[in-house]
Amino acid sequence: MPVQLLFFILFFSAFQSHPQKHIIFFGDSLTAGYGVSPDQAFPEVIKHRIDSLHLPYQVTNAGVSGETTSGGKNRIGWVLRQPVDIFVLELGANDGLRGIPVTGTTANLQAIIDSVKARYPSARIVLAGMQVPPSMGSVYATAFRNLFPALAAKNNTALVPFLLQNVGGIPRLNQHDGIHPTAEGHRLVANNVWKVLKPLL
Repeated sequence: MPVQLLFFILFFSAFQSHPQKHIIFFGDSLTAGYGVSPDQAFPEVIKHRIDSLHLPYQVTNAGVSGETTSGGKNRIGWVLRQPVDIFVLELGANDGLRGIPVTGTTANLQAIIDSVKARYPSARIVLAGMQVPPSMGSVYATAFRNLFPALAAKNNTALVPFLLQNVGGIPRLNQHDGIHPTAEGHRLVANNVWKVLKPLL
């Protein structure tokens, strides 16, 4: 048998035995990569890492700048028209910065999680934890921070404790607005997510 034909057969067999799966990053401007080029946003950084490991996953960045949990709840049905094996949920920061009641944010995130589970029961969900600045008040800041681990425990989802760990509040890792990461910041955010995402792949 010619070497080229043997290689093709082995390659085709490997491809067939590892059908492509789908990861959706569903979030706001942090996911969308506001202020950096599309290939520098943390979902794209993770995509490059997945591709370099030759893992059979297609990555979709479904981030929308300015998105709140209410907006996410309203558009989740449209996003779920595509297949989902792993769903990374990164929403809530804009709620927090606007001082939206924690009960409302929690209910919206729960509705999004419920929609994913209803449409794709076997999909794994990763919830990204967020925090708000102390200027929002200690009572609100604590309640907001605690809603994410509580939701993760309730729904048995994986949890990134704080998406912006080692990035938030560090000037050189953020753009001039002090909110959105630079390209270097996104690489660190990608590391935070990767620690939780990798075991699910």
